[in-house]
Amino acid sequence: MKPPIVLIHGAFAGPWCLDNFKEFFEDRGWTCHVPALRYHDGDPKAEPNPALAKTSMEDYTADLATFISSLDTAPIILGHAVGAVIAQKLAARGLAKGIVLINPNALWGILPSTDDERAVAKGLMKGGEFWNTAMRVAFDLIAPYAFNKLDPSMQHKVFDRLGPESGTVMFEMFFWMFDDRRAVAVDTEKVTCPVLVLSGAEDRAVPSVTARKVAERYRHRAEFQEIADHAHFMFLEPGWEQIAGLCADWMAKTLRP
Repeated sequence: MKPPIVLIHGAFAGPWCLDNFKEFFEDRGWTCHVPALRYHDGDPKAEPNPALAKTSMEDYTADLATFISSLDTAPIILGHAVGAVIAQKLAARGLAKGIVLINPNALWGILPSTDDERAVAKGLMKGGEFWNTAMRVAFDLIAPYAFNKLDPSMQHKVFDRLGPESGTVMFEMFFWMFDDRRAVAVDTEKVTCPVLVLSGAEDRAVPSVTARKVAERYRHRAEFQEIADHAHFMFLEPGWEQIAGLCADWMAKTLRP
């Protein structure tokens, strides 16, 4: 029997962004769950819950650990970007049968690899004490780095569905060297399940060199693939079906009972 799949969206987004993958996998007999991260399930244009500002990556992880513990069997966990970091933290707790990491953000200890990656962090700094806010991302910041393989009309459609994000989480992700809690640290030796890392070759937000460094922490347990002609939101980009198929084939082959 196939294990269930838990899909975890990334920052500013919601379960909606993984609808393509969910439908693709369900059509092939998988049971899928797409929980929203804490405070990410409402109207994206509404005033955010003030508590979002101080919500941590550890809070997101704890919520999902509780959800996964309610399932009958350990799932495959597929996470995007921030969601991919959470997937690894859950796997380190022994809660995953396998993990698929789509454009995973850097873990604790991995420095920015490119000028583009550093530019995203610099863009955050322009927001003042962003770590004390439930922040929103500007179109001019996200579009060149994360939407660069979406056509202009699709860029605006996706942007219009983005909501606020925890400034604390953004601080933990991009300025991990100042985070005493080490919220994005993962004890990779405790991740004993198979790992698939997929990186869009044209992702400017999380470049392939960074995703490869994440994969290298798992040595022989991880398979890394750089996907040509794709960027950060590869599950919404033209040709997403091939990527979903690649994931499905890996899950069926690697996690065969």
